[in-house]
Amino acid sequence: MNRRLMLLSAVAATSLALTGLSPLLSARAAEPQSAADLRAAMRKLWEDHITYTRNYIISALAGLPDSDDVAKRLLQNQDDIGDAVKPYYGDAAGQKLAILLKDHIKIATDVVKAAKSGRKNKLAAAQKKWTGNADDIAMFLSKANPNWSEQDLKEMLHKHLELTTGEVVGRLKRDWVADIKSYDEGHVHMLKFADMLTDGIAKQFADKFNG
Repeated sequence: MNRRLMLLSAVAATSLALTGLSPLLSARAAEPQSAADLRAAMRKLWEDHITYTRNYIISALAGLPDSDDVAKRLLQNQDDIGDAVKPYYGDAAGQKLAILLKDHIKIATDVVKAAKSGRKNKLAAAQKKWTGNADDIAMFLSKANPNWSEQDLKEMLHKHLELTTGEVVGRLKRDWVADIKSYDEGHVHMLKFADMLTDGIAKQFADKFNG
């Protein structure tokens, strides 16, 4: 690829990232790009994940009319994440990851509903299912990339569930300080998770990157 095409590719990637789309989905997705571009794209995707999850928690617990629309946007994010890994692991793997992540979101809505209802048994069952789904995601990813430790992934995903639950509990108790603290910590944690994925891809597919 000559310098002009590389420059155009970088500009297109930046533009897509700013509009909320991953540069991995661009027409040049299969061509080499910098690890920095991949990091920015991955962070944007997982930042959308944590942000729209919070939006859903707020809307669902308050019974706001936008709950379904927010949930729809959140589910779209899981397809976006699945699409982002397709250039590396293929369409089937990307679709499988999207399905697992959609299950993660659907179970999360059950957790929110159960917590709001105050039914502890129902909440415990939903949380157990949520943890099982997180373990399935960790196992799936670790098999795809030897640089992703299954145990590390489990710990990261379990922490994500813990902090998200903290938001729900905080809002239900009207403990806004705890709610905000859980979100702030969860946001930073999600970016670390995104960086973990980026580092693993960059190591496994070093030949695809130009720097």
